[in-house]
Amino acid sequence: MALHFTAEELEGRRTRAVAAMERRGLDGLLMFRQESMYYLTGYDTFGYVFFQCLYLGADGRLALLTRAPDLRQARHTSVVEDVRVWVDRPDADPAGDLREMLREFGLAGRKLGVEYEAYGLTHANGRRLEAALDGFCGLEDASDLVSRLRVVKSPAEIGYVRRAAELADAALDAAHETIGPGAFEGDVLAAMHGAIYRGGGDDPANEFIIGSGRDALLCRYFTGRRHLDPVDQITLEFAGAHRHYHACLMRTIPVGRADPRHVEMHRVAVDAMAACIEALKPGEPIGKVFDAYARVCDGAGMQPHRLNATGYSLGTTFAPNWMDWPMFYTGNPVQTEPDMIFFLHMILMDSDRGIAMCPGQTVRVTQSGCEVLSRRPLDLVVK
Repeated sequence: MALHFTAEELEGRRTRAVAAMERRGLDGLLMFRQESMYYLTGYDTFGYVFFQCLYLGADGRLALLTRAPDLRQARHTSVVEDVRVWVDRPDADPAGDLREMLREFGLAGRKLGVEYEAYGLTHANGRRLEAALDGFCGLEDASDLVSRLRVVKSPAEIGYVRRAAELADAALDAAHETIGPGAFEGDVLAAMHGAIYRGGGDDPANEFIIGSGRDALLCRYFTGRRHLDPVDQITLEFAGAHRHYHACLMRTIPVGRADPRHVEMHRVAVDAMAACIEALKPGEPIGKVFDAYARVCDGAGMQPHRLNATGYSLGTTFAPNWMDWPMFYTGNPVQTEPDMIFFLHMILMDSDRGIAMCPGQTVRVTQSGCEVLSRRPLDLVVK
């Protein structure tokens, strides 16, 4: 079996999930988030693009309802022994099949939690689920139950994150070796991904973000490639991924020469990073981290050029997105704890002048502060 955690660790996670269910008065949990399935059982698939549900009972019982292509996948990658298949046909009713499985488990009239906030549960399937279970049992939104357990990482998970950080460093090195006047963006991406794959890494949960020229001010991937001009800029946001655990980096790299505005914005961004790291301490609300970013940027006259969030948790995530819960924004009351993993990005984008500066790195919260996981400095590199 392709398990990446010990049976004891997986059992401990399920025990904590059951305890959390009991505190909420739930008799079972219907999971549609692939992250939850992987975290609790090791189950590794992209089959969540179809109707798929993992059930965890208050008695610790596990059962997976999925399609035939994932039957062997579940047996090969997870500790789930009860795997049931709904059949593709014009009148397929997987929500009804789920109801009958729950009936078999004696759950009629009981109260079940549902992961409604899940890429694996579309609105249409959510409606089918509620229609199938209407009058059968009570449903309560429990989308955050497993996510709250996942946010603090175990030693084994931290080991995977550290390896992901090493892969991210290797990808940054590959980018620096490839970027220069006339370089093709496709070659930059190929070099970065190649470094990660050669290191045994995984596909990231979303595309690498790459943009040059004025597109260096964009924060999302989009299709299309260009060659860099003799004087240019390129922004990269990317992640090393190992066993689906992510460590992100972000950089804006001037090409040919650095504009004085690059230098000024870089200084402010580095100062903001230092302030955020100082604010990221156990026992403090994570909203204070954003406030530190905003205070430094606004004090330097950069308020029009900053964002309204400055990073988020990282962990084991699946497509379409590597962003995890929770996020840094003002007023967020979530308390920082040791062994949380966060990506801090100090994004500044001056649309008037067409200049970007976006350094970012991944950190682990320690007992007294936080540890930067990348070995690459935040120096302004000009290629």
